[in-house]
Amino acid sequence: MLQLLTFLVEKLLLLYKFKLFDPTWLDGENREPRAHSSGPPPAMRRGDLLEVPRTLFTHFGIYLGDNKVAHLIPDILPVLTDNNKLTGSVITNTRLILGCVYRCATVRVDTLEDFAYGSNILVNRMDKAVRTQPFSGDTVARRAEKLVGAFPYSLLWNNCEHFVTYCRYGSAASQQTEKFCECLKSIIRDQRSVIFTSLLGFISIVYFGMAPATTLPTILVPFTLWMAG
Repeated sequence: MLQLLTFLVEKLLLLYKFKLFDPTWLDGENREPRAHSSGPPPAMRRGDLLEVPRTLFTHFGIYLGDNKVAHLIPDILPVLTDNNKLTGSVITNTRLILGCVYRCATVRVDTLEDFAYGSNILVNRMDKAVRTQPFSGDTVARRAEKLVGAFPYSLLWNNCEHFVTYCRYGSAASQQTEKFCECLKSIIRDQRSVIFTSLLGFISIVYFGMAPATTLPTILVPFTLWMAG
C-alpha cells in the first residue's frame, strides 16, 4: 500500500510540474482581463514570440506590432453563436476549456492586454531552446496573419505552440506535448501502475458485481500496461 501511495504522489507531482492542475482555471468567467502590469517589454518587436501562463498550459502568440497579437486559441462560442460582437470579446478560461473539449479554435488577433489576460509576458524565450534560426520579424508576422480565421485544433498535436513555432521557425512543434507524452510513458512503464489498476478493477468488481463492464477492463488494462512496460 505504501508503494501505491508513493506511486500516486510521484505522478501527481509530475502533472503539477506540467501545470495540468494549475489553479488559475478556478478564476473562471468572473475574472476580468487586466492590463499588463509592467507594460509591454521595451524590446518587443513585430514577429516576436510571446508566451503567458494561462489555464492548463502556457499560451503562445505572435506579436504583430501596434499592440496586436495573433494567437491560436480554443473557443466554444463560435459553435454556439454567429454574433461577431460576442465571439470577438475576450476569451475567458471557461470558453477556452470548453473549446479544447469540442476541438474548436481560431487564429485571432487581440490586443496585447487581452492576450496576456493579467499574466506576465515572456518574449522569445523559445529561441534559446530551438536550434533553428527564426525568420525575420516581418516574415514571422506575415505568416501568422495569413492563418487568421478558423483553424483545426488538437490539444496535443495542433495547439497554440505548434502555431507559433510554425510561424517563427518554419516547423510546427510543441515542447509541452513532448513533456506530456514523456509523463505518460513514465506512468505506463512504472510497474506499480499495473498493481494500482488491478486494485481499482478488483474494487469495482466488489462494488458493482461481476459483469463484462467491470471484469474485462480489470483484466485487459493491467495486462496492457504490463506488456507496454
